[in-house]
Amino acid sequence: MSELRLLKMWALKMYDSTAKLPSGILNGNVNQLGDFDMCLSALSEDGVQGQYCLAAIEVQTPHSPHLAALHKLAHSHYHFRSRLEDPGHRVPRFSSINWALCVPSSCSANDVSIGLRPILEAISNDTSLEFRHQVSPLMCQVRNRASLPWSTLLTLALFAGLFLLEMFASIYDNVAVGDKNKWLTSFSLPRNACSLLGAGRAAGDIPAIHGIRMFNALLLLTAHKSMAVLFLPFANRTEAIEYLGRPYSVLGRAASLYTDPFIMISGLLTAHSLLGKLERNGRINVIQEYVSRLYRIVPTFAALIAFCTFVLPWLNGGPLWNQVVTHHSDICKQYWWRNLLFIHNYFGFKDMCLTHTHHLGIDTQLFLISPLWVYGLWRWPKRGAVALGLLASLSTAARYYVTFSRSLSNYVHFGTSVQQLFATADFMYILPPHRATVYIMGIFMGALLRRAGNFELSTVQIRLGNALAVCSLLVAYLGPSFMSNLDYVYNPHHAALYAAFSPILWVGSFCWLIYSSQKGHNGFIGRLFAHPVNALWTKISYTVYLTQFPVFFYNVGVTRTSREFGFFTQIFNLQEYAWIGALSVLMTLCVEMPFQNLRTLMVKRSAHGAQVVKKTS
Repeated sequence: MSELRLLKMWALKMYDSTAKLPSGILNGNVNQLGDFDMCLSALSEDGVQGQYCLAAIEVQTPHSPHLAALHKLAHSHYHFRSRLEDPGHRVPRFSSINWALCVPSSCSANDVSIGLRPILEAISNDTSLEFRHQVSPLMCQVRNRASLPWSTLLTLALFAGLFLLEMFASIYDNVAVGDKNKWLTSFSLPRNACSLLGAGRAAGDIPAIHGIRMFNALLLLTAHKSMAVLFLPFANRTEAIEYLGRPYSVLGRAASLYTDPFIMISGLLTAHSLLGKLERNGRINVIQEYVSRLYRIVPTFAALIAFCTFVLPWLNGGPLWNQVVTHHSDICKQYWWRNLLFIHNYFGFKDMCLTHTHHLGIDTQLFLISPLWVYGLWRWPKRGAVALGLLASLSTAARYYVTFSRSLSNYVHFGTSVQQLFATADFMYILPPHRATVYIMGIFMGALLRRAGNFELSTVQIRLGNALAVCSLLVAYLGPSFMSNLDYVYNPHHAALYAAFSPILWVGSFCWLIYSSQKGHNGFIGRLFAHPVNALWTKISYTVYLTQFPVFFYNVGVTRTSREFGFFTQIFNLQEYAWIGALSVLMTLCVEMPFQNLRTLMVKRSAHGAQVVKKTS
């Protein structure tokens, strides 16, 4: 303080980089990040170094009606309700105020907390305001001069080794003549690039599936982005939330719907493939199916876990970096094995590594039991169909019951609490028994496409099916839009109906599109979804799904200042989506496709070996 009075530069930097009371409080401009880089650059001649601490302050709702109205505006109509105790690495602590403080690096987080307490008490004197605050050691940062840990160096070495192998394979593939080693050329980047850009269709392809994947993936991308945006400080946050209170905000609020078609498609393709093998051979090589699937998804998944755990935290920094990147890396260091065993969805969102990958756990666990379901449907068609229908009904009833009894909400309504979102995920959304309905719908669709034969649809049936599909799509999507209103009061019956039946209606409309398209009844929508260009998206859809959250939270972590919210500039950030696309293509070429090629070679060798044994016998 004495040096500040003497206008010494290092002290001025610390004072200047600390957050000040801004204008626009009633428009939600309550999160003040100060000047991160100026604080860290402060250094006196005798070694006093700047430390950036981001304090979280919670203002309890005042008893005074007048102050309560002002409090509601400052906190942007309580779009999310949160507590200081809530984890903030994947869902924003929307109710907390982030306030930057630049202090000497010798101060601990507890010192800063003690120093902040009398200031908040002075503000609350003679008012009905009550403050709680938290200064986490994780949110206090100094200029990092630490060397890279061995785990990061080892991970970088592995990635470098893979890249060198691919460079060697690319050169070998280009210069070698005659028969080439197929195991080595599996890693050839030019060969994989040609395969990625190729527009050919595989035998037995179902074209409409590619368009459905792309449509729902883009909606899911937008919904995930709308959640990431809520971490950012906006000077007009209250105005932005009022804007998002309009009915079309269902685009981001109905995020749970967009994953259901992927589960249905997984069930459809699994049933379609397994029934074909049963019809040809009368049996399923279950072990080969399991190994083939794991070989297809594990290498890319493991590469992403390694990157986000050991490399990403060292790439940059910022006010929120430790909260959304470093903290998540620490979680992955503890629980990565759950992900690779595909059981991470049974341990809740709070301590889940790569929370957006819960869908992989759900899908893998449903796939593990699918051979039994498909075999039963093939061996005993009527009894198998009844059994699967009963399981789907029980899953639907379970979604309704648990949502109603535990006051959950799959739809993000105004006033949703972080606790409610986490409870919804932990007790319903990420558990396979509650998501089995749409998977079984996919199995039925796979069987129908296999056994429909030459059955033709009449014009009346086509028109009736189209009308029902459009109605079910609109009811599932727009039906709950009234819950987007600012003054909506949560009703567990509304939430339970939405959780139970919206997935069925949403997925049912796409099932009809697939079936009618396969029967040759392609209107404009059918041709649009079956267009060959959609198949290119399918080739990178897995890596798009994996890379989007690291990109979103990288940009959240490096944000330095408040900005003005604009719906199209923030939600539809084309630069960010371009990065996701570029990284997805890179990951597909460098990791996914090489191991896909190895999987194909292994399957062919296994099939060839089986044929040799059969001939010998």
